[in-house]
Amino acid sequence: MSSAKPFNRTVFAAAHVVARDERTVDWDATLAFRHHLWSHGLGVAEAMDTAQRGAGLDWTAAAELIRRSAAEKAGRICAGVGTDHLTGEAGLGEVLDAYLEQLDVVQEAGAQPVLMCSRRLAAAARGPEDYEKVVGTVLDRVGEPVILHWLGTAFDPALRGYWGAADVPRATRNLLEIIRSRPDKVDGVKVSLLDAGHEIGLRRALPPGVRCYTGDDFHYPDLIAGDEQGHSDALLGIFDPIAPVAARALAKLAEGDTGGFHGVLAPTVALSRHLFSAPTYHYKTGVVFLAWLAGHQEHFRLLGGLESARSAEHLAEAKRLAEIAGVVEPDLAERRWRQWLASR
Repeated sequence: MSSAKPFNRTVFAAAHVVARDERTVDWDATLAFRHHLWSHGLGVAEAMDTAQRGAGLDWTAAAELIRRSAAEKAGRICAGVGTDHLTGEAGLGEVLDAYLEQLDVVQEAGAQPVLMCSRRLAAAARGPEDYEKVVGTVLDRVGEPVILHWLGTAFDPALRGYWGAADVPRATRNLLEIIRSRPDKVDGVKVSLLDAGHEIGLRRALPPGVRCYTGDDFHYPDLIAGDEQGHSDALLGIFDPIAPVAARALAKLAEGDTGGFHGVLAPTVALSRHLFSAPTYHYKTGVVFLAWLAGHQEHFRLLGGLESARSAEHLAEAKRLAEIAGVVEPDLAERRWRQWLASR
């Protein structure tokens, strides 16, 4: 259990999985990494896209991951509810049933549900009323307030037009209508559009008590710090590799030291922007690479062989920026870097 002082923001790190080989998860190392995150006072967002959900981690493995992590009872945990076990074309009824099936697993495990964006729903929906039908029905079935998730096309091009409109302002209005119809069912909404101005506007429009969880890995310090009208909480992939630094920054923010918060976190921004550079959906390669450089796992390997998704030049720059940000120990990182170069 974490001995860290409480933060004044609700924060989750979207955690990666440690792969034993291209097809299987190293459960011991994966759970050890979650204890690392909990030890710094961060919550764990389980079985999200950082864990290669739908990109190497299928629903069978994701369900086991959720159950194993929740059973540790070592810190706060939320977990992704999606439709990724569907195959072939699916209608709205099948999409709804898929969401409810995964919801049951997450709720039975004791994790807070995160209602993830669904490629199947994006393909089947013909307008905002279809999102209201599916998402609204799921919300009616939840046992505790959930986190909704809006993942932008930089992370998944198949999600264009989500919430029933390709126009972001209109999609935002559609999403707000769903939230306002059931505010007691929604803890918050995670926004991953990489548009700070849009996120600020959305969080100001949310009903009282509904959080905005930033998923913006480019602008997170300013969004978390907030302004006189409010702030964002956080559910971030970048908090996986920078957990100790993020925790120090969040502790300063909780003490009222906003300048200290920015001072600690600022060096991580260049690293995050590099890891999440286009094609953004390959950011997971850099996240796992840094976990290996930092000594959290014994090899640089991803499910599906996706360690090859980024170039050696990209990884070299990630190492350099991670050293500047203070998230890896330089001597260990250098030894492992040379080991990797020699093995290529």
